[in-house]
Amino acid sequence: MPDIAAVKAALAAQRIETPSWGYGNSGTRFKVFAQPGVPRTPYEKLDDAAQVHAFTGVAPKVSLHIPWDRVDDYAALASYAKERGLELGAINSNTFQDDTYRLGSVCHPDAAVRRRAVDHLLGCVDIMDATGSADLKLWFADGTNYPGQDDVTARQERLAECLAEVYERLGEGQRLLLEYKFFEPAFYTTDVPDWGTAYAHCLRLGPRAQVVVDTGHHAPGTNIEFIVALLLREGKLGGFDFNSRFYADDDLMAGAADPFQLFRIMHEVVRNGGLAPAADVAFMLDQCHNIEAKVPAVIRSVANVQEATAKALLVDGDALAAAQRSGDVLAANAVLMDAYDTDVRPLLRALREERGLDPDPVAAYLRSGRQERIAAERVGGDQAGWGA
Repeated sequence: MPDIAAVKAALAAQRIETPSWGYGNSGTRFKVFAQPGVPRTPYEKLDDAAQVHAFTGVAPKVSLHIPWDRVDDYAALASYAKERGLELGAINSNTFQDDTYRLGSVCHPDAAVRRRAVDHLLGCVDIMDATGSADLKLWFADGTNYPGQDDVTARQERLAECLAEVYERLGEGQRLLLEYKFFEPAFYTTDVPDWGTAYAHCLRLGPRAQVVVDTGHHAPGTNIEFIVALLLREGKLGGFDFNSRFYADDDLMAGAADPFQLFRIMHEVVRNGGLAPAADVAFMLDQCHNIEAKVPAVIRSVANVQEATAKALLVDGDALAAAQRSGDVLAANAVLMDAYDTDVRPLLRALREERGLDPDPVAAYLRSGRQERIAAERVGGDQAGWGA
């Protein structure tokens, strides 16, 4: 049977990275709904992230997005984060919101456009140097909409060439995390459409290039936990972008649509050593809080990831292995279902109380009155959204 003390220790040690853009105005291609009190600057985003960490105790890292989080002094921004008990995590690039990139960025047929895109990526590494960030996270909207629009193989060669230049620029302790997405905004071919393409490029680049699994970036029916297990086996799982989906890349709160899938993913993470510090797996959120309040939604997502992790840690590994060895299909499945059906909320409440935290972080945040205060204080100026 699982050791509850060990389960608590693993949960206390887990770190969940929150996205700066999760605190700003965001939405769909149809509408961005502005909310009162959302941050007007990257500094105010960090203020909100500090609240998430204060109420959960497990979210000290914040991902930045460039240019959405552009500032004049990135070292000063890192110092500001540190003063609030935070550190700056992955630096996310943006080569998809410029008219120049209509036909692609690093895969564009025009060398001048590719040069512009690579220069942006190299600039993101400069920001990593200034902030102490270890991860450069790359997602490309590159692809084609029509058969014959461009040479598919040539686009892969351009991608490999550009990635190699960026990889060579990385400093000590820095890594390149390559994300994939099977469609959108390109609808005929996408240049990094799946884990295999991302893995192939990372394998060619070297040991400091790893794959990011965004849980919303898969076709219906895809077994994401199989991908996770395989990448962990190969030492190529760099991190997650946790969110939830009903149809496509919905970017809803983690665990909202299919909490059982999130549990199955975390089971493979636990089973294959992904929680160990040596695995260096980044548990990041990537979410678009279009209609819900930002800070409470991020807190909820953090708690949902914790619940899935707790259930995965409660799987009776010995009983599962015995059932698998004997070929007892029903018994093996029952072991997993017993863990998933366990109500881990009392365990997490007890863990938070032991660490001096409120057992219900969302309710505690709402009781604090901060949401009303920032709505009154953050008036005027341009709210820092996602640039849509």
